[in-house]
Amino acid sequence: MLVKVYAAALYGVDAMPITIEVNCSKGIKFMLVGLPDASVKESHERIVSALTVNGYKFPRQQVIINMSPADIRKEGAAYDLPLAIGIMAASEAVDGEMLEDYLMMGELSLDGSVLPIKGALPIVMKAKELGFKGVILPQKNGKEAAIVDGIDVYAVSNIKEVIEFCNGKCSLEKIEANAHNDFFEIADTDGFDFSEVKGQENVKRALEVAAAGGHNIIMIGPPGAGKSMMAKRIPSILPPFSIQEALETTKIHSVAGKIVSDTSLVARRPFRSPHHTISDVALVGGGTYPQPGEISLAHNGVLFLDELPEFNRSVLEVLRQPLEDRQINISRSKFSVEYPANFMLVASMNPCPCGYYNHPEKDCVCPPNMVQKYLNKISGPLLDRIDIHIEIVPVPFDKISEDRKSEPSTAIRERIIRARQIQQQRFESEAVYCNAQMTPKLLSRYAVPDKQGLAILKMAMDRFNLSARAYDRILKVSRTIADLDGSEHVLTKHLAEAVNYRNLDRETWANKN
Repeated sequence: MLVKVYAAALYGVDAMPITIEVNCSKGIKFMLVGLPDASVKESHERIVSALTVNGYKFPRQQVIINMSPADIRKEGAAYDLPLAIGIMAASEAVDGEMLEDYLMMGELSLDGSVLPIKGALPIVMKAKELGFKGVILPQKNGKEAAIVDGIDVYAVSNIKEVIEFCNGKCSLEKIEANAHNDFFEIADTDGFDFSEVKGQENVKRALEVAAAGGHNIIMIGPPGAGKSMMAKRIPSILPPFSIQEALETTKIHSVAGKIVSDTSLVARRPFRSPHHTISDVALVGGGTYPQPGEISLAHNGVLFLDELPEFNRSVLEVLRQPLEDRQINISRSKFSVEYPANFMLVASMNPCPCGYYNHPEKDCVCPPNMVQKYLNKISGPLLDRIDIHIEIVPVPFDKISEDRKSEPSTAIRERIIRARQIQQQRFESEAVYCNAQMTPKLLSRYAVPDKQGLAILKMAMDRFNLSARAYDRILKVSRTIADLDGSEHVLTKHLAEAVNYRNLDRETWANKN
């Protein structure tokens, strides 16, 4: 008997339908075709054990299985459940009439338990798009999958439940999830706050400007000055997620298998902080079994690169294109996928190998030209793409020891939300969400300096030998400063502050006395 069961394969951050055709006839062969990988081929042993333990028999017939489309490679153990149900239906041990209404996925344990899978959210979204009545998924993926409205989601813990459901002997409980309630319950909870940061008012201001416009920022200063501490607090001042942003981010984390069990939505902006030994593939994504990289896991959030010069230069250079395009295209001989990568880059570094160049109290012990050599580990084109450069100096003792708390993150966030609302209204008819994404055309419309501001820009360009890209970055940052100030026009003071945030562009920076 020939039956069809429906499953899905992940392709990038989306899913595509897979039709599993199973035919049982006279004979003793077991054949699985349709470009399965080793883990899919090994499903035979898992299925036999799962059925036997639960009191069912694997058919003593010739079983031929085709996974269509046959030119798409099928990877992973998530096809165990649909393969097992297809085999049982083809051998007439399961009623196959209702199989056309459901898409199912799940890895089987030897005792028949259904183990969680990656990519449950995009799979359910695709099933809804294709008009399926419902999906059958592992128990631990239930809450994540149930946030998609308009389709029934059934979560099972054992293959026996699915077999009895198909035979009409029991009903499965439909999983309900209120995404809005789950989202707002945890959206505003965070363990870090800027009220705990003593001093560093100029750095806080730079971080506020960066968060308000979605700008990339690099902090440079000696060890212990507070670079990492402040970076970890940036998510606390970013605007809260919208439901659409939360869905986008959840989809990526679902494909990567990063969703916490019994969680529906990723409600907080991601903060990814990879170690400097990371490879370029781990950073941008791809690999033998394509997975989103750190830049995609940081989508709609923050990518923090601590000790930037310690990263391999080849790793840093692959960031250049995603920083401009806000997405990454991975092309290999057998596949081509696209991952979103709209992140805010936050980097930190010591000013020199010993860490004490330009320190107010400690002497730098690095040999001559070492400071410039250390800075040169970061290429000029990459520095050009970082909008804000800010120096950090150690906090003096009287600031550290004082009891008065600093301004809390909630107060800073309110100003940032107001600035983002201005940008949202400004770019309502554009495919742009913040000032950092402005094109040259939009810059000429919304960030036009006056004569005095133009004179300051010309002087900065000539004196610091800035590039055309740095010129655009200054205009974008000045537009954000104006938005924080509630000003419709970019004024001279806004430009002057933006120019001051280009410290590492200055040829004299590494030659200070």
